[in-house]
Amino acid sequence: MDVLFYLFSAILIGCAAAVVCVRNTLYSVLFLIMAFFNAGALFLLMGAEFIALILVIVYVGAIAVLFLFAVMMLNASQTQNQELVRYHLGSIVAACVFAGELIAVALQWKQGARTVDRTSFPMPKYLSNTEALGELLYTHYFYVFQISGLILLVAMIGVIVLTLSTQNQRLLPKQNLKNQLNRTKKDTLVLKHVEFRQGLKQGNP
Repeated sequence: MDVLFYLFSAILIGCAAAVVCVRNTLYSVLFLIMAFFNAGALFLLMGAEFIALILVIVYVGAIAVLFLFAVMMLNASQTQNQELVRYHLGSIVAACVFAGELIAVALQWKQGARTVDRTSFPMPKYLSNTEALGELLYTHYFYVFQISGLILLVAMIGVIVLTLSTQNQRLLPKQNLKNQLNRTKKDTLVLKHVEFRQGLKQGNP
């Protein structure tokens, strides 16, 4: 188990580094998918099979594939260096903040400053990991779970409002629902009599 843990961890760290170091965006997304698979394998080794499956199904099956399709459709596999210059400062600041958080967590874990009390919410032994997770989410963390759903709902409504803003209304095609619902077969369907091997001629009844 220890050998597999270090193996998957090394591959995960290498893939994560390749995501931000590779210049080709398509390869970066592929390394991201591989990193998700290795993270799921680590969760399996820790006995959290539900989180591992969710990680693979949601992140690999939906989000990473969406990134891959977006990169391929937009032909963004090669990015010009001039376009990345303006993002250097923000990227460096974000990297420093993230590195500081990782160092703080590592120091606390090494010094044993904080330990997790696993008996805060004891679960019966006959419950599986999936059932225990559902028990925690819908009992002890029910309100937090609902608040997170409301936050996602607000984000979705915000995206819809921004998409249907006044400035974008000019770019969207106009539709008249009344005319569409009241149209008949004569308005939309035309029957033509076509002779064998003659093709359709203009004005042919």
